Amino acid sequence: MTSMANDTRSHGGSDALGVPRFEFSSNSNACGPCPHSLAAIQQADSTHYPDPTYKALRADLAAFHGVAPERVVLAASASEFIFRITAWVARSTSLHAGSASLRQARTLVCVPRHAYGDYAHAARAWGMDISHQPEQASLVWLCEPSSPLGGTAALCIPARFPAPTVLDCAYHPLRLSAAPSIQEADRARLWQLFSPNKALGLTGVRAAYAIAPDGAQDAAAALAALAPSWPLGGHGVALLGSWVQPQTQHWLQDSLTTLRQWKLQQCNMLHAQGWTCHPSDANFFCAVPPAGTDLPRLLAHLRARGIKLRDTTSFGLPGWVRISVQPPPTQVALKEALQETQRGAPPVPLPAIPT
Repeated sequence: MTSMANDTRSHGGSDALGVPRFEFSSNSNACGPCPHSLAAIQQADSTHYPDPTYKALRADLAAFHGVAPERVVLAASASEFIFRITAWVARSTSLHAGSASLRQARTLVCVPRHAYGDYAHAARAWGMDISHQPEQASLVWLCEPSSPLGGTAALCIPARFPAPTVLDCAYHPLRLSAAPSIQEADRARLWQLFSPNKALGLTGVRAAYAIAPDGAQDAAAALAALAPSWPLGGHGVALLGSWVQPQTQHWLQDSLTTLRQWKLQQCNMLHAQGWTCHPSDANFFCAVPPAGTDLPRLLAHLRARGIKLRDTTSFGLPGWVRISVQPPPTQVALKEALQETQRGAPPVPLPAIPT
């Protein structure tokens, strides 16, 4: 297996300096926390084990998505599911591999060129190689809106899937513009992974679930069997239970209207400071600072003032940052900090996305 001794992971959010006062590095819904979900979590029973089968929760999630409960797989978090399904695929390909050529063909995991690092981390942990082509892969990852760019999946959905294909729907509830490129008929043939804590502004509560493809109940059962007992505690159950409630969904839709207004203001502010903002469909976007900016020094300068942006080097976009949409007062704090280091630098042309 590939050595993971030097494995480092880059994430937005809290760091060794604590929680940033002005948080642009996490894609959590800045309108949150959702009051209905927060109340449910605060009232959760922490004195008893949840039902180990999560029968009621799985039924509620299944009804919300219009699928059979047997297709719902609960997970401690989206990252936990990423590692679990990777382990399942690695074990399955090992059991079914015959010739050396077949073993080689079945050790590939297809990930987008610019994507959440845990897809690749999980693959490497199981000695699997990374590819950007789905044809020979044993596991295919999609994400829409994607991270860090916030755009479409940019991968054609084949008529027949040679391998399990997972659509990471982390930011699907936070879509602010455009329509999904993957239609419902195709989504029913994919694994769909949901982590509502981002949309609810409650990323400190870890809970997620996946919907297995239509007809893949046996695979869902196999993945459920790989989970430890009680992958969700009481707070995670409360979060997912509140997610399907009408008042939560109404709050979410109202928050999208606010986020659209804030996003326009934020992009205009950054453009006025000489930044170039890459178009996106989500509550975050990538941006490039003015020409000649020492980005590491700028990020350190901002972090010392309680402002954190997300360096996208780990996404394969060095020299860029990912910025989440934040309320106007937080935008003002960023503007004032940028003005300390940037004085009238003109906007630069949008660089091409590296391939």
